[in-house]
This record gives sequence, structure tokens and C-alpha cells, in this order.
Amino acid sequence: MVTIYTTSSCSSCRKAIAWMKEHNIPFKEKNIFTERLTIKDLRKILKNTENGYDDIISTRSKVFTENDLDLDSMKTSELEQLIIDNPSILRRPIIIDDNKIQIGYNDDDIRVFIPRELRNLFSCGDCKDCEYEKALVTQLHGLKKNK
Repeated sequence: MVTIYTTSSCSSCRKAIAWMKEHNIPFKEKNIFTERLTIKDLRKILKNTENGYDDIISTRSKVFTENDLDLDSMKTSELEQLIIDNPSILRRPIIIDDNKIQIGYNDDDIRVFIPRELRNLFSCGDCKDCEYEKALVTQLHGLKKNK
């Protein structure tokens, strides 16, 4: 299952959610301001990053700049607590599943969350009569049956 870590004021988050809905990809949204992040959430996110905390922390965030933070000098437990106490320090959206991650929204990169069998059919996505569109409809019907 895909999880999207969002905030309500984030336009990129809204784009990611709209894209998932448009492509009938089941997801769970977790608003990081209304649902407190946990250590388990952070470790799940970090599991798929290439550069750890450097990938997910926004150095342009108010928390980062006002506190003149030096991530390299902080212990892991300090970084975890910083993020839990100040979720606005995270880049958004963070989109993850068991083995993929996308930080921020990118039209091309988000396609990795299309199930493999549908990705093979992916062609234009704009037409109404292509195999990809037909497969999306089939997938949607299957999801509704399983609920």
C-alpha cells in the first residue's frame, strides 16, 4: 500500500493525491500536522532513501533556518525527535510503499507507483481508448469488489 505524507497547505501533496486517484492506485494519506509522526513512520521512510535524513529534511524550512541546525553533528535520536516535534521540517509530499520512495511531486517519477502489470501497458494516459485506460478501469472494478 502506498502512503503519502502530506500537509493540507501543500499544492504538491494535492497533485500527488489527485494523480493517485486518477490512476486508481490505492493509498493512505497521513497529514503530518494532524497525525503525529512516529519513530516507525520515520524508519519506514528512511529505509528507502539514498541519503537518509538529507533526502527528507528541508533546509529551507523555518525550523531549520531559525535554529541554524547542523544535521551532521546530531545523533539519530536527536534528529528523530526534532522531526517528530517539528514535522514542518520535512519535504513534502513523501510518497512511499514497501520499496519505493518519491520526495516531492514529479509527473514522471510518480509513475513508479503504477503496478508493474499496468506500467507495461502505459502509453499516453491522455487517450480514452488505449489498453492502459482499459486496464485502469478493470483495476478499479477489482478494488471495489475487494472492499
